[in-house]
Amino acid sequence: MRTLDDKVVVITGAASGIGRALAFDVARRGALVAISDIDEAGLAETVELAKSAGAREVRSDRLDVADRAAFAAYAEAVAEHFGRVDVVINNAGVALTGDVEDLEYPDMDWILGINFWGVVHGTKEFLPHLVASGDGHLVNMSSLFGLVSMPGQSMYNAAKYAVRGFSEALREELLIAGHPVGVTVVHPGGIKTAIARSARSSAREDRDETARFFDEKLARMEPEVAARIIVEKGILGSSARLLVGIDAHVLHHFARLTGSRYQDVVAAVAKRTKPPKR
Repeated sequence: MRTLDDKVVVITGAASGIGRALAFDVARRGALVAISDIDEAGLAETVELAKSAGAREVRSDRLDVADRAAFAAYAEAVAEHFGRVDVVINNAGVALTGDVEDLEYPDMDWILGINFWGVVHGTKEFLPHLVASGDGHLVNMSSLFGLVSMPGQSMYNAAKYAVRGFSEALREELLIAGHPVGVTVVHPGGIKTAIARSARSSAREDRDETARFFDEKLARMEPEVAARIIVEKGILGSSARLLVGIDAHVLHHFARLTGSRYQDVVAAVAKRTKPPKR
């Protein structure tokens, strides 16, 4: 795929952050856009931004990506509406902070339902349409935490590592089958989004302090910059694994050089810098 002009691009989690920035970016490149989120107010704002960027057409739907039946119906409706689907970006994601011993099962199910199963649903339901397009592309959002693990982020790590493994295996299967669908797994570092402020946490975590720590210490890149990299290097550049941000590159290479010893370094640094527990 060398252009997004007149391509149908589906983006989940588009009410804010990277998803909204992606909708704006592909719209200005001439794409027809289908966006979804559970945040209908934020989604409406994204619709207006996409239109202001020159989108030829914007379809907007409320969608819980963890709801398998709802996602199946959504994929069918989008394909029927546009007549085809060329690009799918499984971007919807949430965060959960807390040590394993402090986490509750409902919250663990919640994050896996969105961050992992949401990606699986989006992939499985739209894959036949991507194959039929003749030059489709699938983008699945993992994370820097899908390459290295962090304390207090066990379930986020688990979901993002799972997205990576799922997507890489899928790409291999498509190559074997000869299907004309590219697959990109994206591993962003700290991006300035609302994910930390809308996250869940264990009872022992100070959620406000954790969000402040993320916003002030970790979030370095603007979502618009991340979106441009994802579109140009991922979709149009056909990159199979895409690291976004200097922090993602530095920590990934550090972990490769040090092997499992990186965990000792991370633990030592986190012990000094993480917000205190209640």
